[in-house]
Amino acid sequence: MYKFNAEHATEACIKWIQKFFEENGKGCNAVLGISGGKDSSVVAALLVKALGKDRVIGVLMPNGDQADISYSYEICEILGIKHFVVNIKEAFDGAIKAISASQELTNQAIINLAPRIRMSVLYAVSQCNNGRVANTCNLSEDWVGYSTRYGDSVGDFAPTSCFTVEEIKLIAAYLGIPEKFYNKVPSDGLCGKTDEDNLGFTYQCLDDYIRRGIIPEPKIKERIDYLHRINLFKLSYMPVFEYKGEEENE
Repeated sequence: MYKFNAEHATEACIKWIQKFFEENGKGCNAVLGISGGKDSSVVAALLVKALGKDRVIGVLMPNGDQADISYSYEICEILGIKHFVVNIKEAFDGAIKAISASQELTNQAIINLAPRIRMSVLYAVSQCNNGRVANTCNLSEDWVGYSTRYGDSVGDFAPTSCFTVEEIKLIAAYLGIPEKFYNKVPSDGLCGKTDEDNLGFTYQCLDDYIRRGIIPEPKIKERIDYLHRINLFKLSYMPVFEYKGEEENE
């Protein structure tokens, strides 16, 4: 039976981060988006433990006004990390205006535009600060594709993508992160609904299914399996056509 030990998982993850930087950017800084939620707070805390606070840079990226941005500022202060604030509102509005001149944007395209702009900002900040971009996704979200392709789904390394939401919360508690950061009602901050409203089931139900094999009611199981199946491409490398060349005539 699968068992989770927050102390062992946390310490192993910290060592993995250190090894990654030794092999893929010795002396580089870690750059990550700070939303003020559980995932970015946990990843930031892991990075501080692994590299020291002076090598961790947070980037706050509100799209205009962000109601809970005080959480983002506070976690940066608690961890003692340097941070930048880049409001993406003008870039977001400009992109919508430019695209709409020749193409009608769907609601989903508009929703996904913001995280894609944020990832561009993260890589620009990273490149200016000798950085490596940290992905902050978790296993539960990845399992059902609850991320934006080429937005929050990417990065140079992913410390927490094999931990469920339940496990992220246990790691947060072990790291001493204040409870308000990891027990907030989960929301993507994009469409005005909670994650669980959008998904149609709770993270606890999803985590029980993933880790413990507890089968939810048929409609929910069908939806989880469907979302997992149609979103597997997000977790794979881009398909590449391999041309072998023509065989020489004998």
